[in-house]
Amino acid sequence: MAYDPGAIDAALAAAVGDEPLLIAELRLAFIASVEAALTQMRMSTDIEAWTLAARRMKGLAASFGAVRLMAAATAAIDSTPHDTEVMRRIDHEVARL
Repeated sequence: MAYDPGAIDAALAAAVGDEPLLIAELRLAFIASVEAALTQMRMSTDIEAWTLAARRMKGLAASFGAVRLMAAATAAIDSTPHDTEVMRRIDHEVARL
C-alpha cells in the first residue's frame, strides 16, 4: 500500500460520511494524538516507555491509513530508544500530516 496524503481524510470520510467539519475535527485529534506519542518517545527514559509510545503511534497511523508513519513507528519499535535515523524518519512523516 503506497502512502497517499489524502488517505487520512479518505479514512475519515468513509467512517463519518460527508461531514467536512467532523472530518476536520477528527483529523486534528489524530494529529494531536500522534504529536503526543512523539513527545512521549522523546521523553522516554527506557525501552519500555519508548516502545509503548512507538506502538501507540503505529496503531494511530494504521487506523488512519498513514502507511509511511506506520512503517516509521514500526522501525522505532525495533530500534533502540532515540535512534537518530528513526526519529528523523518519524519527524519527516509527522510533518507531512
